[in-house]
Amino acid sequence: MRKKKIVVIGGGTGIPVILNALRKEDVDLTAIVTVADDGGSSGELRGALDIAPPGDLRNVLVAMSDMPRLYEQIFQYRFKADDGPLSGHPIGNLVIAGVSEMQGSTYNAIQILAKFFHVQGRILPSSEAALTLHAVFQDKKEVIGESHIADYPGKIDHVYVTNTSNQETPTASRHVVAEIMAADTIVMGPGSLFTSILPNVVIPEIREALIQTTAQVVYVCNIMTQRGETENFTDADHVNILHNHVGTQFIDTVLVNVAQVPDTYMNTNKFDEYLVQVRHDFTGLQAENIRIISNDFLKLVDGGAFHNGDAVSQEIMRISERRLL
Repeated sequence: MRKKKIVVIGGGTGIPVILNALRKEDVDLTAIVTVADDGGSSGELRGALDIAPPGDLRNVLVAMSDMPRLYEQIFQYRFKADDGPLSGHPIGNLVIAGVSEMQGSTYNAIQILAKFFHVQGRILPSSEAALTLHAVFQDKKEVIGESHIADYPGKIDHVYVTNTSNQETPTASRHVVAEIMAADTIVMGPGSLFTSILPNVVIPEIREALIQTTAQVVYVCNIMTQRGETENFTDADHVNILHNHVGTQFIDTVLVNVAQVPDTYMNTNKFDEYLVQVRHDFTGLQAENIRIISNDFLKLVDGGAFHNGDAVSQEIMRISERRLL
């Protein structure tokens, strides 16, 4: 029997948790990773070298690799704030940037580093060019740049992406569309809705592939709302936004966490972008013509609320098993 083919789409700190759990399963695994980050180290390197931002790709490389813990610590080490030109740069970002320059593209760099670090599966940037994220708010204000969106005090209506370095329509990286079309299960999230998931989805070729694929599409809904993005959002609001951006009800299943985050647990200094727990709206989800799987997917770590990667992975595996029956 052939391996189940699972494609995970997203970015940020959410999908590495899921990828790290799924890579231990006997599956054909692919990660499609956002390239719209323009803040911090990633933003500086993409601006200086005209490359796709390396930060999200770095975290996915670590998550899907069997590298020893020491190697991971070295790759993820971030230079201190008083380290001059190196301030704030993780070593892994510099490695990806250097190999990207050497190989002529971030796509080629990631394929080489995936072999170097014994990655279990494939890692594909969603586009081979750096993308700029645009957010149009309900008051018609447009904010340009992923790192600036959360600072505007309004509600986002929709987002879109443009190529950072030219006026051409953004295109998907090589093999991305083929991976989506060949998948048994496509997983989106968890992760920032407007700045980690949608920057992939709104690339025209990827949007069309998500409509045309016969794969089971699963959305892993966030546990917490996010400042400047999803304030006061329910789980149904998250799904509705995704459906509106694609133009059809393309998600088949949503995973929602029903475990409660203790009221006084969150470290709001360390995790200041997260606000309150996402509220449930099962009537709204049913209106989106979607299958709902609710369970305890919560993992409390160091003052933050995260998804339990193993619990989510097990649910995804069950969905994939049913898909192949």
